[in-house]
Amino acid sequence: MGKLRVNAFAVSLDGFGAGPEQSLNDPLGKNGTDLMQWFFPTATFQRMHGGGDQGTTGVDDDFAKSSFDNLGAWILGRNMFGPVRGPWPDENWRGWWGENPPYHVPVFVLTHHAREPLVMEGGTTFHFVTGGADEALRRAREAAGARDVRVGGGPATIRQYLEARLIDEMHMAVSPTMLGRGEPVFAGLDLRALGYKVVRHVPGEGALHIVVARA
Repeated sequence: MGKLRVNAFAVSLDGFGAGPEQSLNDPLGKNGTDLMQWFFPTATFQRMHGGGDQGTTGVDDDFAKSSFDNLGAWILGRNMFGPVRGPWPDENWRGWWGENPPYHVPVFVLTHHAREPLVMEGGTTFHFVTGGADEALRRAREAAGARDVRVGGGPATIRQYLEARLIDEMHMAVSPTMLGRGEPVFAGLDLRALGYKVVRHVPGEGALHIVVARA
């Protein structure tokens, strides 16, 4: 069985992993894209979005690239899939990423409202899980086999798996910005008491990269 990982998850200096008031125009909440300024210039991001050989190399790109290594499945909170709240009014919303999302493996989306699996181009299928975080993890691990499962967020989903001591390793990109308000990543958690410790920290071009692992 592979690891349960968090990778390339950006956090502001004041501890927020997303801005407030998510909407169609602000997928990461207001000012949330400020968190990702370390990621957008990288060659990894540019390749994902049709930029060819454009983009920066270096520490930031190394972390961005390795975040996709050995992945067999993803887990996302519903807000990471889209801004639709409550029961699905229809199945028109198909994610933020167009018809070929960057996952290319099964993705398990936590939701309270059932929906049929959504098959996309490039090997991505979104499965909508109504049975909670444990069911999502069980199904993701079955799909991943010996490969790793990546928890993509948002902050509430990451907190849930951290609190249960299920995340084996977490890479955070601490961005040199303050959001002031938004969704905190570590609210109510005592990571030291949960057995987590910093195992690596590397300054990058646009963020400080910190890797935390469970003892």
